[in-house]
Amino acid sequence: MTDFTRQVHERILNNGKDLPLKHAAQSFLLESLRACYSYNFSWLSRPIIQYPQDMAALQELIWATRPDLILETGIAHGGSLIFSASMLALLDMCDAIEAGRTMDPRQSSRRVIGLDIDIRAHNKAAIEAHPMFSRITMIEGSSIDPEVVEQVRTAAAGYSRVLVCLDSMHTHAHVLAELMAYAPLVTPGSYCVVFDTIVEDMPQGSFPDRPWDKGDNPKTAVWEFLKSHPEFEIDAMMQDKLLLTVAPDGFLRRKG
Repeated sequence: MTDFTRQVHERILNNGKDLPLKHAAQSFLLESLRACYSYNFSWLSRPIIQYPQDMAALQELIWATRPDLILETGIAHGGSLIFSASMLALLDMCDAIEAGRTMDPRQSSRRVIGLDIDIRAHNKAAIEAHPMFSRITMIEGSSIDPEVVEQVRTAAAGYSRVLVCLDSMHTHAHVLAELMAYAPLVTPGSYCVVFDTIVEDMPQGSFPDRPWDKGDNPKTAVWEFLKSHPEFEIDAMMQDKLLLTVAPDGFLRRKG
């Protein structure tokens, strides 16, 4: 560990103990969620509906784990799919440079699979017209439908490094079912990232027009899942690093 890396590590550990800093971050996070702050950003022209801090975290995880398959539940405008595809393209480019060969992106085996129960026609058309689309497969249907789960498992067979991101329906039951279905696809050392666990930390009734709330949300699903899946652990260092994240307790690393 270099001096700089050690200093970063120590700062992150200190972040986790710095209550005034954490309270300030939480205050901003709650106020910015009310202001729909995450809707202000895009990735390569497509709305991504994520916090920049979480985008930076995913970039770090993708570079560190070097997946050849990224599975995402929830598509919306497609920004996250484009983000993941572009990260995989960068991995291919770097692999080619290190190997001293010319890269042909059409021959890459790295892919992104995106699931959504309703892929809007205008979003689908925009995603399909994007330069990154050659790396993307979209599946329309409920992410917990047994037929969709089996389709994904079949498509994921043969990939040696898999990263999963869950960001669709945010109820406890739905996210727990997604974890049961897709967390087993995550390869040792890689991650299952569960978004919007922040719902548990928000005031009761913050989502009057949604079926999720405090006590019934992705974080409660994560806690329940971990009771019977000791092969996964919460990467607390990631949330202490970010401070601003919609996925507290949601960065799940598979041991090994």
